[in-house]
Amino acid sequence: MASASSSAPVRVRFCPSPTGNPHVGLVRTALFNWAFARHHGGTLVFRIEDTDAARDSEESYEQLLEAMRWLGFDWDEGPEVGGPHAPYRQSQRMDLYRDVAEKLLEAGHAYRCYCTAEELEERRETARKEGRPSGYDGACRTLTAEQIAAYEAEGRSSIVRFRMPDEPITFTDLVRGELTFTPENVTDYGIVRANGAPLYTLVNPVDDALMEITHVLRGEDLLSSTPRQIALYRALAEIGVGGGLVPSFGHLPYVMGEGNKKLSKRDPQSSLNLYRERGFLPEGLLNYLSLLGWSLSADRDVFSIDEMVAAFDIDGVNANPARFDLKKAEAINADHIRMLDVKAFIEACGPWLRAPHAPWAPERFDTAAFEALAPLAQTRLTVLSDITANVDFLFLDEPVADEASWAKAMKPGADALLTTARAKLAEAEWAAEPLKEAVLAAGEEHGLKLGKAQAPVRVAVTGRTVGLPLFESLEILGRERTLARIDAALAKLAV
Repeated sequence: MASASSSAPVRVRFCPSPTGNPHVGLVRTALFNWAFARHHGGTLVFRIEDTDAARDSEESYEQLLEAMRWLGFDWDEGPEVGGPHAPYRQSQRMDLYRDVAEKLLEAGHAYRCYCTAEELEERRETARKEGRPSGYDGACRTLTAEQIAAYEAEGRSSIVRFRMPDEPITFTDLVRGELTFTPENVTDYGIVRANGAPLYTLVNPVDDALMEITHVLRGEDLLSSTPRQIALYRALAEIGVGGGLVPSFGHLPYVMGEGNKKLSKRDPQSSLNLYRERGFLPEGLLNYLSLLGWSLSADRDVFSIDEMVAAFDIDGVNANPARFDLKKAEAINADHIRMLDVKAFIEACGPWLRAPHAPWAPERFDTAAFEALAPLAQTRLTVLSDITANVDFLFLDEPVADEASWAKAMKPGADALLTTARAKLAEAEWAAEPLKEAVLAAGEEHGLKLGKAQAPVRVAVTGRTVGLPLFESLEILGRERTLARIDAALAKLAV
């Protein structure tokens, strides 16, 4: 029985189920498979595991395709691409699985199990009380023809179980090293439901065998099923299904969330859509996710996807759990925003400058003004959605100042300072440096340093206590609008 060798052309697969929204753990798995395939000049097979009709949906399927495109993952075989092993949706391959199941039964690698759910639970409970392993006890392994006939006469339904070998299974995990599973801990398991529907435990290895997958890189939570799959690969080879290859396995470390618990689909920070909606760049998000179990070097966290592909290999993946740190993800994304050229940054901001994100009327948007301000904004954004609040003062009729910002800036004496600042701004050359000198001079007349002096001006003009560089912002906003806003603030203070 052949195992995947380092000389064989690399073929990996990414095979999500279309249930719910894509999550970051799924993206990390896709990333490592994609990078591994690209690093080795191999093939990425994108396969959809949609055999669970109760949970799978066409909407989730479309979201998976859109997510892969947004992330920049191309695939060599799969939906929309085709390939020699089509179709790549398991729901379209059911006849194939039924045929394989029958062959396994005929060859003695599988058998029908007539145990009821109540009988199974009763025997498991007894085993637990006696301190024995509580997996399936093989009660139907050696049924006679008479026993089978009797069960069927009773009207009992049956599932199909795979017959595990009565010997340890040892394999070398590409991340964790050599592992051995003993027979009592890996018992016979179901591969076909009582209604005839094939289970994941059958269809996944069958497709791997037929699609000639050489490496399986997947989450640690699937490690316990690996010895079962290895035994099934060997049985498939014996009945002539696939090329007789057992893939090499690498199990990726858990991604931990809050409280050092495994990040689950139900955790708000696990949803890929959240990061898209907030304006993460695909490059920034993927850079961070790559650090959840791998690193380019000990002293470098920020790098391009091309650099990752050039350096990535599975032997560099760490087996220890990785903790998801949103603050670090945001910081790395901010670095990638700053790495964009200004033209690309302006284009990337586009969705957040239009409805439904933009609070201004479309006709009020001034492309030239935004392009002038963009280089200042680029150095300050954490996510692209921040751009809206940073530039809204340019395109609104009047700034929007919340009560907290107004109270913080407009302390006693603010009216006098604003009056002096307005007079000096009105006489200043309308460029950033002279405007700064004007506010500095106004502050000195009132015994204030620049930081304190500019606070009321900033809130009067932009509505915010923090934001883009003030004097460059005033230059772009223009003399007339700046002075009008200071006048409005003074009128409000006078009430």
